[in-house]
Amino acid sequence: MKVEKFKVLLYLKKSGLDKSGKAPIMGRITVNRTMAQFSCKLSITPELWNPRESRLNGKSKEAVEVNAKIDKLLLAVNTAFDSLLERKTDFDATAVKEAFQGSKETRMTLLKLFDRHIGEVRARVGIDVSHRTLPNYLYTRSRLADFVSSRFKVSDLAFCQLNELFIREFQEYVVIEKGLGVQTVRHYLAILKKICRIAFKEGHSDKFYFQHYKLPKQKETPPRALSKEDFEKIRDIELTGCRPEHSIVRDMFLFACYAGTSYVDVVAITPDNLSRDDNGALC
Repeated sequence: MKVEKFKVLLYLKKSGLDKSGKAPIMGRITVNRTMAQFSCKLSITPELWNPRESRLNGKSKEAVEVNAKIDKLLLAVNTAFDSLLERKTDFDATAVKEAFQGSKETRMTLLKLFDRHIGEVRARVGIDVSHRTLPNYLYTRSRLADFVSSRFKVSDLAFCQLNELFIREFQEYVVIEKGLGVQTVRHYLAILKKICRIAFKEGHSDKFYFQHYKLPKQKETPPRALSKEDFEKIRDIELTGCRPEHSIVRDMFLFACYAGTSYVDVVAITPDNLSRDDNGALC
């Protein structure tokens, strides 16, 4: 194979800053007229980056460590290129990228990233994540795995295999074959978009897949209101033969209606935060 052009370009993806303000370093391999992008799995302080030298300026600890990793990375890319060249068969930039990164099993894929994020969510339950959040991720992951297996006959997908048709077919799959409601489907798709956003920010995908895909809207119906007549029936009915708890629930409901108290505040009422007057009556 005649190679007229081989180049490796490193650049900073400033649109993918993480919480600490660091930006990921991306790479682009060019072989003749073909190109392939990859993540260097390195994030740095943007102000230290020298785009002309593809290095970090200065001799700080961060600069020394990252520059050493960049040298090692570029050596691996060139070694992969030389190895393909020795085979004397046609290849392109993607082949160099795959040879440099190793087997497909070592790359971050859709469900692999999903599993990693689920582990992060699980670790935060009870801290800054509600216990109701984790099941949403687990169910979404399960449905997504079923869809990938039935639609593509594989166990996982690379992010580059995703497209607009994928998310539309996934939506149809959970609605038609699984019979899920609009609100549940909306949750599933929102989580899928979040995983794709993480992949883009971390450099596992070249673009933010499904960024502009519109989530299904739930049909809005006006809330049912309690009429004055029904309210008075609830207020005046004698709860004979019922357990004391039933009377307490009814009275708390009436109290909330009269006082305009929200449900979450009413259910938080306990004997410890109730006051009584001198005659023992609640006040």
